[in-house]
Amino acid sequence: MAQIDLITKDDLELFKQDLIREISALIKPQSNDPKQWLRSVEVRKLLHISPGTLQNFRVNGTLTYTKVGGIFFYKYDDILKVLEKKRK
Repeated sequence: MAQIDLITKDDLELFKQDLIREISALIKPQSNDPKQWLRSVEVRKLLHISPGTLQNFRVNGTLTYTKVGGIFFYKYDDILKVLEKKRK
């Protein structure tokens, strides 16, 4: 005769918690590993600058960028280089 396993509400709750923990670990960005490409909003928040200042950085070549569609992207490493130049 076949054995029947019963699943309790506690079993389902434990499964749910484990599943949420595993999914969160997969989609959570590594805190020590910043994103390689940042959007304009992220760059402005990082540098504490206005949209006009960021536009000036693009126009005068201070900060290189890539435009995809209508969205500007900036490499994180390039932002760090600009900060290092300004620091010296």
